[in-house]
Amino acid sequence: MKYYQVAAAILVHDHHILCMQRPQGKYKYMDYKYEFPGGKVEAGESIEDALMRELREELNIDVPINASHHYMTLDYAYPDFSITLHSFLVPVASRTFDMCEHIDYRWCLPKDLRSLDWALADDPIIHRLMNDASLVSTGT
Repeated sequence: MKYYQVAAAILVHDHHILCMQRPQGKYKYMDYKYEFPGGKVEAGESIEDALMRELREELNIDVPINASHHYMTLDYAYPDFSITLHSFLVPVASRTFDMCEHIDYRWCLPKDLRSLDWALADDPIIHRLMNDASLVSTGT
């Protein structure tokens, strides 16, 4: 089974979180699922550098990522591959970006995240975000 290190950005603007919808792809169980922007860490790349690269590729934005943004790391096994998913909570000053690889997006309050059909690996992150007092108490 293939294994990947993956980095994902939980981009937050005005208490809303950016949720990106995947296109149809190689694995049917991943088709059209929502996810946080990001992707695979390449050989010789730090997790933070990989995430900054992925944000440039997927959204055409330059966002500094550092260890202080780390939110949580988890392991997940899909039927065809397994991942270690490193997520980073990153405030952004603007909702402006270019949608280069995804087919749709939503800016959701934490309480509304479950209204979307998410990739299964993201479930623990969604659960924590929905119960994170620093996020929940500020959004209405």
